[in-house]
Amino acid sequence: MDTSGNGRKKHTLQFDHPPQRVISLVPSLTESLFDLGFGASVVGITDYCVNPPGAVGSLPRLGGTKNPRIADILALHPDLVLANQEENTLPVVEALEAEGVRVLVTFPQNVRQALDELWMLVGIYMDKMAAVRLETLELTVSWAEDALAGRTPVRYFCPIWREGEGDDGWWMTFNGETYASDVLRLMGGENVFAGRERRYPLEADLGCAAPEPHGTRDTRYPRVALGEIVSAQPEIILLPSEPFGFTEQHREQIIQLMPETPAVKHERVFLVDGSLVTWHGTRLARALEQLPGLFGAG
Repeated sequence: MDTSGNGRKKHTLQFDHPPQRVISLVPSLTESLFDLGFGASVVGITDYCVNPPGAVGSLPRLGGTKNPRIADILALHPDLVLANQEENTLPVVEALEAEGVRVLVTFPQNVRQALDELWMLVGIYMDKMAAVRLETLELTVSWAEDALAGRTPVRYFCPIWREGEGDDGWWMTFNGETYASDVLRLMGGENVFAGRERRYPLEADLGCAAPEPHGTRDTRYPRVALGEIVSAQPEIILLPSEPFGFTEQHREQIIQLMPETPAVKHERVFLVDGSLVTWHGTRLARALEQLPGLFGAG
């Protein structure tokens, strides 16, 4: 296992030669493997690995990200399984390792860490052409960072889940310790909830009860009520297509519920491809092409 966070064990995998039979349990990494030229080594994927569309159609599907079929994975005799700390579960990783399978667990919390993990894959595969491709992405990121100089960031709110209806419900978002927040920073945004930690239980998160100690529980995904969003006065509201599938109906509801926000006043409530916000890996290149324009850049 190679991972970090929550006190989990970490060690580095060593390869004497490029892996020949790889299973990806992470949709964004499946796409990255093909983008970097490693697709021929992929022998199994999850039900949610849909990109690149023309390349993954015939590959064996091994179940969901949370509940892949261990027996089916083992039957494919992988020499490497790619996993992610947020998308996959510890019991799945431990079950595979108990069978002698090498598992690389990723957990990027910002753009730099995501790029470093791509470099780790390039090193594992020992591929010079992939290194050239990744260098190109590095240059694009560097240009985007340089373009931020002298610009005033645009304050945004980006929910990733919704529960309830009307002003009685709540939205889940992410704070500044997440890959999604750092991606949108690179596009020219400023997360209005960057410093907001998740509180437990839900009533405490919504300001209706005193919080309890969070212990080792993740505090990076706060749940916020309507009043807190309005008070934050976002200039842009982004409604991603995943993990919650926000639609035009949800956009209209936001407009009706938050007319006093600058985002609604200036008609800057946008539906966006959620993978551009949350998928770490080579999809970052597509995000850099498509998202800056929403923040007035590009």
